[in-house]
Amino acid sequence: MDRARRLLDFMIDKCIEPDIISYNILINGYCKKKKLDEATQLFREISRRGSKPNIVTYNTILQGLFEVGRIGSGKKFFDEMLSTGLVPDLCIHGTLLNGYFKYGLVDEAMSLFNELERKRGKSDIEFYNVVINGLCKNRKLDKAHAIFEKLSFIGLLPNVRTYNTMINGLCLEGLLDEAKDMLRKMENDGCLPNGITYNVIAQGFLRCNRISEMTTFMKEMAGRKFSFDATTTALLVNVIRENPSVLDMIPELHLKNNK
Repeated sequence: MDRARRLLDFMIDKCIEPDIISYNILINGYCKKKKLDEATQLFREISRRGSKPNIVTYNTILQGLFEVGRIGSGKKFFDEMLSTGLVPDLCIHGTLLNGYFKYGLVDEAMSLFNELERKRGKSDIEFYNVVINGLCKNRKLDKAHAIFEKLSFIGLLPNVRTYNTMINGLCLEGLLDEAKDMLRKMENDGCLPNGITYNVIAQGFLRCNRISEMTTFMKEMAGRKFSFDATTTALLVNVIRENPSVLDMIPELHLKNNK
């Protein structure tokens, strides 16, 4: 980051005025490194040098502030953006919703969601995915499911991320039979499951110690050319460490181990 900043200063010294894209790149780098003071300082410098922050600039800073837990600063920064006349887009609103949900501010997130829904009407499926995901992570499964069920009535089709989010929420609550039903619904609706779908359900089986069912499920995974990811593998290793006899219940793994 220091070298990147020196290069920007070198540009300025050579009378090559950076444009907003140059500044956005550098701000993004600071935010990725969680150097929000430096990012904010550069943001103030942009205006002093005669450039004008755009919606990407504000979104980048907002993401950085929420990432490090500076919720109050994020809200003030959003208000500042509104005062400049910039109109927030779905990316900005998604950043706000993600930030609120991440820190358990469910009421604020839902208040914003309801306001946006009234103003925008039917929106993008990814907008609803953010809300469904946030509710599931905050253990508000009933509310998430209600929004999921509403999608068809407003003419939006759930995509693989929507289904995966709901399946993960069901698994986290130990509702594995309902998660399997959601998998079948997903397929019946013409949305093909992916490796994430299967790993989420496999992790649910492991957390609930339903090994025999997971064995059957593994065969289905293998038939579709999906394999365990790092999280599923770590959970399986922990289960086997606590109960080595589990290995004998999983013929596929036992065979590979003998090889």
